[in-house]
Amino acid sequence: MRQILLHSARARILGASSPTASLPRVYAAARSYSVSLLPLVSTIQRSTRPSAAVFSRHYSADTAPETQPNVGPAEKHEFKAETKKLLHIVAHSLYSQREVFVRELISNASDALEKLRQLQTTSAEAGSDKPLEINITLDSEQKTITFFDSGIGMTADELKENLGTIARSGSKAFIEKMQSNTETSNAANSIVGQFGVGFYSAFMVGDKITVYTRSAKPGSEGYCWVSDGLGSYTLSKADNVAVGTKIVIDVKKDSKEFLDKEKLSEIIKKYSNFVGFPITVDGEKVNTIEALWTKGKSEITEEDHNSFYKFISHSWDDPMYSLVYKADAPLSIRSILYAPSRNPEAMGFERIKPGVSLYSRKVLIMSNAESLLPEWLRFVKGVVDSEDLPLNLSRELLQNGPVIMKLKSILSSRIIKWLLEEARKEPEKYSKFYNEFGIFLREGVCQDMANQKDIAKLLRFESSTKDSGKLVSLDEYIKRMPKDQEHIYYFCTPSRKVGAESPYYVPFEKHGTEVLFMHHQLDEFVMGRLSEYNGKRLISVDSAEAGKVLKEWNDAAQTNTADDASPPLTKEQTDELTSWMRESMGTQAKEVRVSERFMTYPAIVVDFDSPAVRRMMKMMSGNNGDSLPVSPCTVEINPRDPVIKGLFALKGKNEDLARKVAQQLLDNAMIAAGIMDDPRSMVKRLNEILAATVN
Repeated sequence: MRQILLHSARARILGASSPTASLPRVYAAARSYSVSLLPLVSTIQRSTRPSAAVFSRHYSADTAPETQPNVGPAEKHEFKAETKKLLHIVAHSLYSQREVFVRELISNASDALEKLRQLQTTSAEAGSDKPLEINITLDSEQKTITFFDSGIGMTADELKENLGTIARSGSKAFIEKMQSNTETSNAANSIVGQFGVGFYSAFMVGDKITVYTRSAKPGSEGYCWVSDGLGSYTLSKADNVAVGTKIVIDVKKDSKEFLDKEKLSEIIKKYSNFVGFPITVDGEKVNTIEALWTKGKSEITEEDHNSFYKFISHSWDDPMYSLVYKADAPLSIRSILYAPSRNPEAMGFERIKPGVSLYSRKVLIMSNAESLLPEWLRFVKGVVDSEDLPLNLSRELLQNGPVIMKLKSILSSRIIKWLLEEARKEPEKYSKFYNEFGIFLREGVCQDMANQKDIAKLLRFESSTKDSGKLVSLDEYIKRMPKDQEHIYYFCTPSRKVGAESPYYVPFEKHGTEVLFMHHQLDEFVMGRLSEYNGKRLISVDSAEAGKVLKEWNDAAQTNTADDASPPLTKEQTDELTSWMRESMGTQAKEVRVSERFMTYPAIVVDFDSPAVRRMMKMMSGNNGDSLPVSPCTVEINPRDPVIKGLFALKGKNEDLARKVAQQLLDNAMIAAGIMDDPRSMVKRLNEILAATVN
């Protein structure tokens, strides 16, 4: 059955390689062929005829028959010119890190084992009596690394048919393109995932490679393949070869670090820890952690989640939330994701790296993959495994094409949905999560326009109608809105206490209108980015828009609170006072006018640069500690307030003191607005006013 599939794949390639075939068709056929070629290629490389002593040295007792093999006469073959070029590229420039040869050889071995397992389901005679596993042995004296798998192996026909044919189905043109391109890596991206060249990565660390193989099919003979990767290889029959494939790498002088057991084990854990077959190094099993994302949600216990999370995130805490997400369409996705309990950035650590690693068929493609999720989701930890990844030839770099963008979109939407589900199930627990990770959600609103409205559903704020510390969503606010209320009102303030005492909030409190208190420095930018939510405009209580709303409430409020014994200043008096105050305040005030809003304070400022904008201006100007000049703003006065009426009387009696009082009113208003950087500048004047008062 397997042989039929191999011949079918080859036929598809040959058909697709015709002069009239389209490139996509060639790519698709070659990809099918390359999958079947992976373990095969792992058997077809090494130069120099090995002696019986060499074979005996590399063939340990636990993986070979008791009788030592007898290697027959060797046939020498030359690699095709294009194959030589490909070998040179693989060995010198294709991979960014030499350690990935371990990943490539283990992946090929895993493929061979899987093929044998499939063959055994259709043929009772196929296979061997050895367990399906990958054994790696190190010999520091002989300076060799040996990879053995008890997989499907290869027959003579498969060797003859596929030997030296890596460059088949149009690859010669691609290789020529590589050679003519000044940047080989860019050209290599053109032959994405088409050919099983992973085996040749061993030449990055080895100056000679010997391969022994025998097919699991009944009656198959063993073979020995040897090459130095420089242009030729030898192929010999070999008796007493165990079923499977054994690759012996004679390690180069500059690659001796890979003979260290601990280092090699760490490389395996990094790239191949979740391969579905046991991997041993010198008899010790290395891959001890299960690939949880391949299991069903109901099969995974909380203890499993906690252990796996700590393994992949290198964290000490347990996750707050976990998600097992699988999909077959529009992309094949197997994933397991976690929301941590603590935010390292909040604890003073540097900006964290993306926490989700990308796998393909349980083999690591990219750890901390930056292109997998938007930056604001960097706090999420976990694993995403997809068979649809557009990998390049080295299986290292992702092409930022439509598949990756689609995967990113799907995962982002699913994570948002996941967090919304958690928020609905346990609001109190979600509030704890938000207190830790709300900063990332705020970033998402500002950066991720595609998901902005959905991310906004995850935001939480304090409300004037709830106890301090109790958080509510924008949807909850809307549900409580009176039918005649058109807008959502919010107030960015350093604390709940400061906000509750602000002259901008008091009119809304008197009117019985709910206001959301926002204390984070990014909240103002978040509200500015959103501008509206679910058809309701987001309006700050200290904005000009809020002033227009208050004007509508003003007449009734003024009538209800009017004190006939203390009438307001007349129009003539206020005109005189505002003109004089404008002149006294100098360039700090561009206008002084009577407020049309309901007020309980003597004066406020409007049309000013917000505290958040001022912080940004200060940062951009490189201002180190010095106060930033306040842009001229509009001052609104309350003609009923006793301070304003007293100021009108004082300016006719003691104009010098009246000017100090006017300036103090302006400073008080700027403090209430949060735009005075250093209030110490007014202490001297305040003391002079106090001295004049007590005297």
